[in-house]
Amino acid sequence: MDSPWPTFFICVSYVVIVKVLGPYYMKDRPPFQLRNILVAYNAFQVLFSSWIFYEFGMGGWFRGYSYRCQPVDYSENPIAIRMAHASWWYYFSKFTEFFDTFFFVLHKKFEHVSTLHVIHHGCMPMSVWFGVKFTPGGHSTFFGLINTFVHIVMYTYYMLAAMGPRYRRFIWWKKYLTNFQMIQFIMIFTHAFQLCFTECKYPRVFIWWIGGHAVMFFFLFSDFYVKAYFKGQQSVKALANGKTRLNGYTNGYLSNGFSNGHVNGYTKVMANGKSNGHANGHANGHANGHANGHANGHANGHANGHANGHANGFANGHVAKGEDSTSFQTRARRLVCMNPEALLE
Repeated sequence: MDSPWPTFFICVSYVVIVKVLGPYYMKDRPPFQLRNILVAYNAFQVLFSSWIFYEFGMGGWFRGYSYRCQPVDYSENPIAIRMAHASWWYYFSKFTEFFDTFFFVLHKKFEHVSTLHVIHHGCMPMSVWFGVKFTPGGHSTFFGLINTFVHIVMYTYYMLAAMGPRYRRFIWWKKYLTNFQMIQFIMIFTHAFQLCFTECKYPRVFIWWIGGHAVMFFFLFSDFYVKAYFKGQQSVKALANGKTRLNGYTNGYLSNGFSNGHVNGYTKVMANGKSNGHANGHANGHANGHANGHANGHANGHANGHANGHANGFANGHVAKGEDSTSFQTRARRLVCMNPEALLE
C-alpha cells in the first residue's frame, strides 16, 4: 500500500486484456464451456462478500458507528484494526471481480464487456486504494458495507443463472437487480454529502471522492437501465406494430421477420424461396425478372414496398438454388399471373 502505481498498472492491464488481447485471442476460437467454473466462482464470491460485509459490521457499523458522522479511528484499538483489515480485504476483492469480465471474454459474450462494465470494474481498485491508504475506517467505509451486501445478492443471481435453465425460474428478479444497484449509489452519495452540512472531523476530500464516485455510477447504471429496459421494449413494440411501407419497413425490418431480411417462412412473403432469405430474385436484387431492378412500378430496386433491394421480403435477392435466370423469370411471371393479389398483401 506504499504506492498507488502497482494498482494503477494492474487496472490498465485489465482494460487492455478485456478490450484488446482477450477478444483477439478468442477471435478464431470457440467459446469455452465454463458452467461448473462459473458456479464455483460465483459461490465463492457470495461467501467472500458475505464475510467482508460481516467484518465491516463487526468492525464498527454493527457496533455503534454513527451514520451521521463517523471520524476515522487511527488508534491500535482492536475494533479499529478489524475495520482496517476489512477495508483491505474489500480492496483485494476488487481484483477478484476482474474474473467477471475474463469469463465473459472466454465465453465470447463480448456484448457484456460494455463501457459501463469496464469503467466500473477498472476504476474501483484504484478508488478503494486511496480510501484504505488514508481513511481505513470511519464514514467512507459505509460504501464498502453497502456494496458488499449488494454483491451478495448479485453473485447469488449469477450463480443461479450459471446453473442452467432449470434454475431460471428462481431469477425472475433480474430486472430489479439494476434498481437495487442504483438504490445503493443513492444511499452512498446521500450518506457522504450529508457531511457538507454538518461539522465532522472527517477528511472533506473523501466526502467528494466517495460521493462523486457514487453519483457517476448512478448515472452510468441509469443510462444502462433505460437502454436495456425501456428503449429495448420500445424497439420491439415498433417492430411488432408499426409499418412505414406496404409489406415492409424502410430499414429492411419486415412484419414477422428479422432485420437481416430473414422471414419466418410465411407464404405471403415467401414464394418458392428458402427460409434463409433467398427468394424469387436475381443475385443483383432484381425482382420478377425485370433487368433494371424495378418491380411492379417501384423504383430503386424496391419490391413490394421493401427497401434496399429486397425482393418479396428477402434480403440480397438471391435466386433459388438450381435455377438459371430464364427459368426463374418464367416461373416468377406465372406466380404473379396466378396470384396478382400477393403483390399487395
